[in-house]
Amino acid sequence: MRPSWKTGVSFGLTSGVITTLGLMVGLHSGTHSRAVVIGGILTIAVADAMSDALGIHVSEESKNSGPSKQIWEATLATFLAKFVIALTFVVPVLLRPLDQAVVLSVIWGLLLLAGLSFFVARAQAISPWKVIGEHLLIAVFVVAISHAVGDWVQVLVNTE
Repeated sequence: MRPSWKTGVSFGLTSGVITTLGLMVGLHSGTHSRAVVIGGILTIAVADAMSDALGIHVSEESKNSGPSKQIWEATLATFLAKFVIALTFVVPVLLRPLDQAVVLSVIWGLLLLAGLSFFVARAQAISPWKVIGEHLLIAVFVVAISHAVGDWVQVLVNTE
């Protein structure tokens, strides 16, 4: 895979998983609303994918080290990866009760992140378990904090 596509796909997949899971878990714990969770996922899929793609674009431009074509490839790959990955989280929300859908989404996201981490470690010729463990620990931390923030917001809203 070309380095520009590798940059975009790895960033987009990671951001798609972490951001979408954090948002889903936070919105679920704060609202318990299927419509709100789906709206959040769709917002991530569009607005945050565009934002991340622009971020990669500017970051790559600031390096001033590659041709314009490679910068645009990384931009497009980031957008597509984030967009597609985020949309995959809508499926369980549409097909299962919301509580189950969130659990399934967390499992799905952790599997995606573990798979990417495995390939990253293999490409660097290092033990995949350390890389997988590190990345999954960060993801679980994001999910836990997002859940706590959602609970906190629910308490704040219900006391007004």
